[in-house]
Amino acid sequence: MNIYVGNLNYRVEENELKELFEEFGEVETCKIITDKFSGRSKGFGFITMDDDAAGSAIENLNGKSYKDRDLVVNEAKPKRESY
Repeated sequence: MNIYVGNLNYRVEENELKELFEEFGEVETCKIITDKFSGRSKGFGFITMDDDAAGSAIENLNGKSYKDRDLVVNEAKPKRESY
């Protein structure tokens, strides 16, 4: 399952985010989205985990304070086509 993680502190790095989610199971992929010009975090990212671990992570981390920000964690919606 692909998980959306929003409202991230801009200083959070991918390895820290991965460690946070590994409490609930194996993390297949972890990606924080960055601005293509500045390279700075946009404050959100995506995690891929198996369905059981993802469900547990969503339930336990949504709304949890992490590095002074309340996380928004839910199932990622499919990417929309750009026209």
